[in-house]
Amino acid sequence: MDETARGLARDLLQHLAGIPGTARLLVGLYGIPASGKSTFANLLLKYTDALLENDPSKPILISLDGWHLTRAQLDQFPDPKLARDRRGIHWTFDGPAYLQFVRKLREEITPDTQTITAPSFDHAIKDPEPDAVQIHPHHRLVIIEGLYTALNVGSWREAALLLDERWYLELAIDEAQKRLVKRHVVSGVAKDPAEALWRAEENDMPNGRFLLANSLQPTRVILSVEDPVFSLSVSE
Repeated sequence: MDETARGLARDLLQHLAGIPGTARLLVGLYGIPASGKSTFANLLLKYTDALLENDPSKPILISLDGWHLTRAQLDQFPDPKLARDRRGIHWTFDGPAYLQFVRKLREEITPDTQTITAPSFDHAIKDPEPDAVQIHPHHRLVIIEGLYTALNVGSWREAALLLDERWYLELAIDEAQKRLVKRHVVSGVAKDPAEALWRAEENDMPNGRFLLANSLQPTRVILSVEDPVFSLSVSE
């Protein structure tokens, strides 16, 4: 997907050059689990940053994972076990807080514009880290990657409509499941393919099917090509 990212990075900078210097270009990158969102987003960041080397404007990448509800918040749900088991579905995120973040990004940049902060996700403690990312006025290209950046539900819809671009990484459900099983085993999340398959079927794939049934029309569709990491053979 490297060459695709290179070409789209050039497209983004042409788009950026065509908008006022007081505005940001907001790009949402979404797709079902295992479609390669993070990998592709990082490639976009790499190539846009290189192309903007001598430009005062800079790109920044934000992950939707930072808006996960904490485990303590999930424990306040009527069914805490269900909330923890389904962590990753849209209602286990703080959608209204994410909407407020996107609204701030959409505001005009002026000499008085303040730094905007965003949370990140700390995988060591398995919870978000508030205000971990700083978006400065010179960050005029903002790439947001995550399952629900184009979700056509509640506050997610309002946030999605504020984006300039909604790019969808296309991947068939059956191929996504194969990638997820390999990923869970290689990463150690699951001890064997059987447990990895259970994890994929119980959480990842329901989230993916929900996304496919409830997303806004993308402004661009990008074919997901398998990451070499997921091509590793796994014993059945």
